[in-house]
Amino acid sequence: MEQNDLGVFKGQIRATPDQALSEEQLIEVVEQKLGLQKGGISWVHILKRSIDARNAPVMLQLVVEAGSEDNLKHRSLPQLDAISFPKLPDGASHVLVVGSGPAGLYAALELIRNGIKPIVVERGKMVRERRRDLAALTKDHIVNPESNYCFGEGGAGTYSDGKLYTRAKKRGHVMESLLWLVAHGADPDILVDAHPHIGTNRLPVIISKMRESIENAGGDVRFNTKLTDFNSKSGAVSGATLLNVKTGATQEIECKQIVLATGHSARDIFYLLYDKGLSLEAKEFALGVRVEHPQSFIDSRQYHGEERVNNLDEERLPAASYTLVCQIKGRGVHSFCMCPGGIIAPCATEQQEIVTNGWSPSKRNNPYANSGMVVTIDEDVWTKAGYSGPLGALEYQRSVEKACWKAAGETQRAPAQRLTDFVANRPSSGPEADCSYHPGTTFVNLHDVLPREIAEPLKKGFLEFDRKIRGFIHKDAILVAPESRTSSPVRIPRDKESLEHPDLVGLYPCGEGGGYAGGILSAAMDGRRVAAQIASIL
Repeated sequence: MEQNDLGVFKGQIRATPDQALSEEQLIEVVEQKLGLQKGGISWVHILKRSIDARNAPVMLQLVVEAGSEDNLKHRSLPQLDAISFPKLPDGASHVLVVGSGPAGLYAALELIRNGIKPIVVERGKMVRERRRDLAALTKDHIVNPESNYCFGEGGAGTYSDGKLYTRAKKRGHVMESLLWLVAHGADPDILVDAHPHIGTNRLPVIISKMRESIENAGGDVRFNTKLTDFNSKSGAVSGATLLNVKTGATQEIECKQIVLATGHSARDIFYLLYDKGLSLEAKEFALGVRVEHPQSFIDSRQYHGEERVNNLDEERLPAASYTLVCQIKGRGVHSFCMCPGGIIAPCATEQQEIVTNGWSPSKRNNPYANSGMVVTIDEDVWTKAGYSGPLGALEYQRSVEKACWKAAGETQRAPAQRLTDFVANRPSSGPEADCSYHPGTTFVNLHDVLPREIAEPLKKGFLEFDRKIRGFIHKDAILVAPESRTSSPVRIPRDKESLEHPDLVGLYPCGEGGGYAGGILSAAMDGRRVAAQIASIL
């Protein structure tokens, strides 16, 4: 550890989970690290936190700063005062932002910071109204194609767990994007944890506050409003057609820039671009199942039998997660969006399909752990299945979702199978699976439902994963199909410098729907990048 000019020590330490829970014990750990007498420091502030569970005992790897009462005021605190979204001037230029997911919201806020008015259109509903459609989907098996887990205020991210891990290398951009979430009500712990997580129960309030920031600054946010067409003149965007999905009324709007932040499930946008003759590219994605285990089993394996809660009923370790990956005959099989203490959610966007995803509440305290287990789908797979062209991967994805819908009885019940039976390639029998997927499940042999190019690598992958996590092929583990919306099966091309579509000036593909992000944080940062580029030319 090193001491700066203000007398504050900073550096890395290792501590047990119990030591990290106690400020007194953590101070002792730092004093020992520095070779100081007891009382040498009076405070410790954790800057970064990660778990090292590779061996027993489980340890925490911490980056901390520490000091005395004299320099307590110099500890590092989030600089939230610097984050503001000022009132837009009268007559500000406007940009149409299509979609209010992470990419769209961050694009809108970045436009405001640059004095540009965003007009945000969202086909779905506000968070509170959206909940009714999610309840109808779960209880009554009714899919509202405009308002569901994927469409509505905040996009898929609002009801898809809130994991904020990203592989982005520009840490300053990552931290600033996290700070925007904290400024709108997220727990400051997301600035500390190596794998930050907000939780589906807390995200709706944060997303609503972000929308309020846009509106308070003079931006325009319109719900139940869908982009159905756009106009061009001399190879550049000139306007757009918007549809009110409640009334059926249409409106023409003039605009010279459109940020297309529609997410990976807005298939109508892909078809619109295709019909207008704009370039699209079929893109590799991953498809498979959700696997669900008792969370207690994952905890015991990952933490080597250590208790997660101490004798004071304090959580010393979070619900355990895992990351698994292997190659089966050159095809990747890997875990995706692992949700400790979570549930499996119904995420269909059309009536005749089954789509699953997972999420966790902030405390990750449900009794199940679920994760996508998916296989890489490349051009060889979808062309052999009879699909070609720029929408070939999308049509293949769609065919699997419809096959699962048919196999489970043509409702929102999902086809399921015990993991032990899937590996043995035998049908599951008995009562309905004890599973967190609330619309219900129907036992099938998933080898008869999923294409062979998915089922066989999954089977061999599970055998490999059972060697990595002993007992992973657990008697109580359930597979639920399909996990199919891992990423967009279509890429909307854009120029590397201008970020515009190469065929149309002023059209800016953005975020996951364009194929330029892989989660909440990366989509948010891409939204800011696109908005900053637009600001540089206005």
